[in-house]
Amino acid sequence: MEFTMTDAQQPPHIPIALSSASVYPLTVHDAFAVAADLGYDGVEVMVTNNAISQDAHALHTLSERYNQPIVAIHAPTLLLTQQVWGNAWNKIEKSAQLAVDLGAPVVVAHPPFRWQNGYAETFAQGVRDISTAHGIKIAVENMYPWRVRGREAKAYLPHWDPVRQDYDDVTWDFSHAAIAAEDSLAAIKALGQRLRHVHLTDGNDSAGDEHLVPGHGTQACVESMAFLLESGFDGVVVAEIATRKAKRAGEREEMLAETLAFARKHLGH
Repeated sequence: MEFTMTDAQQPPHIPIALSSASVYPLTVHDAFAVAADLGYDGVEVMVTNNAISQDAHALHTLSERYNQPIVAIHAPTLLLTQQVWGNAWNKIEKSAQLAVDLGAPVVVAHPPFRWQNGYAETFAQGVRDISTAHGIKIAVENMYPWRVRGREAKAYLPHWDPVRQDYDDVTWDFSHAAIAAEDSLAAIKALGQRLRHVHLTDGNDSAGDEHLVPGHGTQACVESMAFLLESGFDGVVVAEIATRKAKRAGEREEMLAETLAFARKHLGH
């Protein structure tokens, strides 16, 4: 007798999206076009000083034109976006509202910098309150220690590692884990149901945030994808690789196509 899997036994289909950061220094428009051309399942929009990245109407138009749902909004909580949307809490509030306007279920946010007094001390409860008020998830991303003259500098409060923090939802980034010399597979297992969102990339345990194509670094990307599939992960895996050094025509697209093929292979697509 032949065995057939029931719907309940079928492994989940984990969407694979493209971060707009992966086409930098090209535009958000380019991210949607590339995602559609290569066959990604959606786009994560990183809010920057680019006007389109902040505009719900413009983003909705791109999403409709390219048939690419917006799976997440990345709040402008990077050092490079400190001038976008004013103070720290305003960045989170406006990102949450943008996510609601676009039907995106997740906002990605970095942990506070240590000099952000008030914001840092109340961050965990604050993001929980905003998440509840807007009906979306705010997934705090793992970062990494800063090193000055070989010594670690405390750049983030309460910490760069969200695993031991009181966050309901977490984004895991493999490149950041590489800099921190963390075991991504162990961290993903430890996070359990708190893991909401994944940035698929890689790194070589170097001092730089490399954001390599997965499989080109030292992180356990293959094993981690397999675990996500086996464990019934119900979030989105987002390709977030650095392509800014691409020189010849088509090189950026080749890198993004390789990342998509890697994800499809190891997520059972």
